[in-house]
Order: sequence, then structure tokens, then C-alpha cells
Amino acid sequence: QVQLVESGGGLVQPGESLRLSCTSPDRILTFADMGWFRQAPGKQRESVAVITSTNITDYTESVKGRFTISRDTAKNTVYLQMRVLKLEDTAVYYCNAAWDYAEYWGQGTQVTVSS
Repeated sequence: QVQLVESGGGLVQPGESLRLSCTSPDRILTFADMGWFRQAPGKQRESVAVITSTNITDYTESVKGRFTISRDTAKNTVYLQMRVLKLEDTAVYYCNAAWDYAEYWGQGTQVTVSS
């Protein structure tokens, strides 16, 4: 079973930044399609950003220009740099790995944007 561990969440004010990290004891982060998802209270989980095995990235419209997903293969870590955070970015953020017809999830990290 692949283990993914997210970190970096917290409480910030609107306009501030956070960087989320996703690590794993497995090397899967270096070659899988990776994604960040989020789930706000009362809402369905949604895809926020993805990075393919060939490092092509894509973002949901609401975060384009503010969030950046990246992969550091040397550190076996995937990041989500979040800038100009808004109240509506408040959610639990989950790391996802997709490889060989299987998906793996982390436990989530809370991001709260509040004034």
C-alpha cells in the first residue's frame, strides 16, 4: 500500500501564501501522475491541480495564476504553492497519486483562510 503524507496546511489571512508538500516512503511520486484535490465542508472533493508523469500541469479555473504544482524528484516530494489565498480556498487538501490503474490518497491537510 502506497503511503502519501501531506503537510504545510494552516490558518492564514486572505492574500497570504502557503506551500503544501506531499511525500512518500515510496518512489511513486517521482513517476506517477500526481494531483492535489480539496474538499470544503458540505461540498464534493474537487481537483485543484495535476502534474502528469511527463510534468504537464493543469489547474482548475479558480486557482489558475495563483497556485503552482511542482515535483522534486530528488526529494520525492510534490508541492502545491498557493498564493493570494482567498476565503473560498478553505478546505482539506489531499494529495493523490495515480499509477498503473490504481489511486492512492493522503490523509489530508487543513487549509483555512480567514480574516
